[in-house]
Amino acid sequence: MTITTRPRTIGELRESGYRLLPVKEELRKNLIQKIRRGEELFPGIIGYEETVIPQIENAILSGQDIIFLGERGQAKTRMARNLVNLLDEVVPVIAGCEINDNPYEPICKACRDRVEERGDDVEIAWLPRDKRYGEKLATPDITISDLVGEVDPVRVAEGRYLSDELTIHYGMIPRTNRGIFCINELPDLAERIQVGLLNIMEERDVQIRGYKIRLPLDVYVVASANPEDYTNRGRIITPLKDRVGSEIRTHYPRTVEHEIQIMESESNHFITEGLEIIFPQFMKEIIAEITQLARRSNDISQRSGVSVRVSISNFENVLSSASRRALRLKERYVAPRISDLSAIFASTSGKIELDTVGDIKEERVVQKLINAAVLSVFGDYFENREFEQLVAGFERGLSVHVGDDMPSMEYVNQLSKVGGLSKAIDKLNGRGSPASIASSIEFILEGLHLNRRLNKDEVRGKIRYRR
Repeated sequence: MTITTRPRTIGELRESGYRLLPVKEELRKNLIQKIRRGEELFPGIIGYEETVIPQIENAILSGQDIIFLGERGQAKTRMARNLVNLLDEVVPVIAGCEINDNPYEPICKACRDRVEERGDDVEIAWLPRDKRYGEKLATPDITISDLVGEVDPVRVAEGRYLSDELTIHYGMIPRTNRGIFCINELPDLAERIQVGLLNIMEERDVQIRGYKIRLPLDVYVVASANPEDYTNRGRIITPLKDRVGSEIRTHYPRTVEHEIQIMESESNHFITEGLEIIFPQFMKEIIAEITQLARRSNDISQRSGVSVRVSISNFENVLSSASRRALRLKERYVAPRISDLSAIFASTSGKIELDTVGDIKEERVVQKLINAAVLSVFGDYFENREFEQLVAGFERGLSVHVGDDMPSMEYVNQLSKVGGLSKAIDKLNGRGSPASIASSIEFILEGLHLNRRLNKDEVRGKIRYRR
């Protein structure tokens, strides 16, 4: 059915044999088609393939409303928004209706009156799927009029009675009729408003200014909540908990590989003329490992969580630090180094909440995470015995200088003087450019320092590794 051949009145719609499905049946039908075709349900959602997504599929196939339960930064809202892709491309509605009335079964009084007066000659419009999604962040100041509706004083002034349904100015939920409505952070919704939401979902009616209005809405409800609030007794009324069909627990990326995929896909990608980016794999692993360690750290409150936004922001800042150096030194190639990790202090602070006693500062906690991450990734690539020749050279008085403002060629020049580095750099695939060689050298030296094989002196921004 094309735009030009779509029915334009209720009568034409009936003659075409068009079948209108309730929203839950529509979602179920389209999900089944996607599963049969092997299509991806949530493009861009990483790490949920075997955990969260199967539960979502089960809920939709069962016709159940959903609440996503998880800490911040776990893609709860994104998944709710992506459910729109399971709706039909367009659906017919009565033209001009505020609440997207079903042409066959209108529920608002204005549309019922029009159908009674004009019958099958009532015009219809075709509503695209992106217009069938509504979303509201729950805050304590939300009123029932925001969600459901309120008496419109202008319409009352026109001569209508308060009890007349035509005086209502509909809220967000009725305006999402025949669509998907999402409430984020549901526990923050006042209990009396939760009762109103329950009536809409279960009883299909609501009281506005003391007048009971029958609203048999066709809405698929998705909610999100933080586990700490959700399990706090009294924050979500029991009947509302019982009404939601499936409670689906989300989670943070469980592997470094998934964390890296999210970092790469979600970070800002800017192109700077004259610069070529080389982001060593070990540096990506260090940034991802910092976040993974933060989620297990006793110094950080795990109740508020450590979002993947920490990884994304750190990835961006480390790359920016390396790009800034390349611009100042007029170098073509950009490769982040260990010394660029200092840029993550700004992007991590504020995204974590300390859970320690005393005056421990965020900077110390973040530095501790950086050291642990470098040590862990270094151990994945090397064993200390591989560097006996290198350490022996340092014991004979060798020292190496590094710095975040040192040109890459200076690292290359030092490489010829330090025995035992070449094989290690090859193991890191660091031979592509002077910038990647510099990055590899800093990683190796810092790894040996953290393994207590080398000493490290830092003076005026310059770092010297020695024995």
